[in-house]
Amino acid sequence: MYEDKTLVCKDCGKEFLFSASEQEFYAEKGFENEPQRCRDCRQARKASRNGERKFYTAVCRECGGEAKVPFEPKSDRGVLCSACFEKSKAAAEE
Repeated sequence: MYEDKTLVCKDCGKEFLFSASEQEFYAEKGFENEPQRCRDCRQARKASRNGERKFYTAVCRECGGEAKVPFEPKSDRGVLCSACFEKSKAAAEE
């Protein structure tokens, strides 16, 4: 049903193979568009997004110290600093 296709990466301009099995996978997942980037460019793009993680500063609800968290804290829920988080995690495991 599917046949291998050669596509051109929109970032680097190199040709890459969009195999029949990959096309079948895309169809099963409901993906309507073909990939626009080669594997190397997709991985580089993903890595660059992961490196740009934003952290927020909040006050720890247990000790009152500074807590840096990777999500925007909400006023209705307190956050824990790393040390207090580890303590509560250890206590929960006991």
